Amino acid sequence: MNLPRVHQIALLGATALIGFALAAAPALADMKENPTPPPASDKKKDDKKTDEKKTTTDPKAPDSGQPKQGKQSGQQFLDGYKVAYDFIKSEKYETGIAAMLALGQNNHPDVATSVGFAWRKLGDYDKSKYWYDKALAADPKHIVTLSYYGMWYAEQGNVLKAEDFLKKIALLCGNTTCEPYKNLDGVIDGKFTY
Repeated sequence: MNLPRVHQIALLGATALIGFALAAAPALADMKENPTPPPASDKKKDDKKTDEKKTTTDPKAPDSGQPKQGKQSGQQFLDGYKVAYDFIKSEKYETGIAAMLALGQNNHPDVATSVGFAWRKLGDYDKSKYWYDKALAADPKHIVTLSYYGMWYAEQGNVLKAEDFLKKIALLCGNTTCEPYKNLDGVIDGKFTY
């Protein structure tokens, strides 16, 4: 079948775009669409005071100026998280960050990881690191955070540190076939972009 030259170029372009989309998809596929809701007593009053103090006294803190909200029910949290997640998934990173922070659950590992991911995609590595550290402080074995943090290091050229994260993920997964492992491994090997 002979296609006109214009159609051949258009077909080639569409194929390239599909290939790029498939290569980029694994990095976002890690992020949890349905996190575990925080327990009702997730945040102690002391932690809240500490977070508020950071917000008002530390102008470099990534959540500065963001409104704090009270506790929400588990379903309200999940509904709000889904909305924020969808913003991030659709590359509306700043809106997604604001929606995640509006949940008032900044210490939740899935929230902190999602915010870190969005800041990384926006190119603000300091804020991204802050949120990944916050997620790992809440859950040092949070596999998705470890995967994204490994990507953070790989993106900055520190492949050895990224490989350390890969080893941690393999230990936690018990294999090298879980998605967070495969995605970070693909990024390190240059198979995936993110």
